[in-house]
Amino acid sequence: MERTPERTERVRNVVKNRQEAILVLEDIHDPHNAQAVIRSCDCFGVQKIYVIFDKEKQFNPERMGKLASSSANKWLSYEIFTSTQECFKKLKAEGYHIIGTALREDAGSIYDFDFTEHKKLALCFGNEHAGLSDYAVDNVDHRMIIPMHGMIQSLNLSVTAAITLFEMTRQRRAKGFEDFSLENSESDALFQAMIEK
Repeated sequence: MERTPERTERVRNVVKNRQEAILVLEDIHDPHNAQAVIRSCDCFGVQKIYVIFDKEKQFNPERMGKLASSSANKWLSYEIFTSTQECFKKLKAEGYHIIGTALREDAGSIYDFDFTEHKKLALCFGNEHAGLSDYAVDNVDHRMIIPMHGMIQSLNLSVTAAITLFEMTRQRRAKGFEDFSLENSESDALFQAMIEK
């Protein structure tokens, strides 16, 4: 794509609004659901997506169709894992505070969680039917739910992810978004990678 001043400025603004967070998808069955989540990641400024394939058939998030993601998958960064243990080990080694959505009695409301307490957050979402694995739920740093007030006790995957991303971004922007943006070296590398696409 031609590098015009307008495109350069647009990429610069996108990179400026990327925040320090990773979205983790564990054993997603339907690639279309992943596409919808990926679109929300781009919209809310989450660059990195970790995808775990432990039990489900593996797909390549970079090569998915454009319909649900609206080509957002082209602009994001992915890492594939074959076990949740491997993924969590890396997240913890990199200093991420891991949050998981789970229908458990000890899960706190999303409305009570402070998304500004930690700069490095990993948001974990599980399989469309089974949710996060027992290992994931037992090993996250914080378990969270979105309270339901109807007959159905859960939202679908992409909606849950979008609401969580929205709330995280809302809180961080209210507090001062620059405190949660990418480090300069990472921003510079991302700018170069995006401008060349």
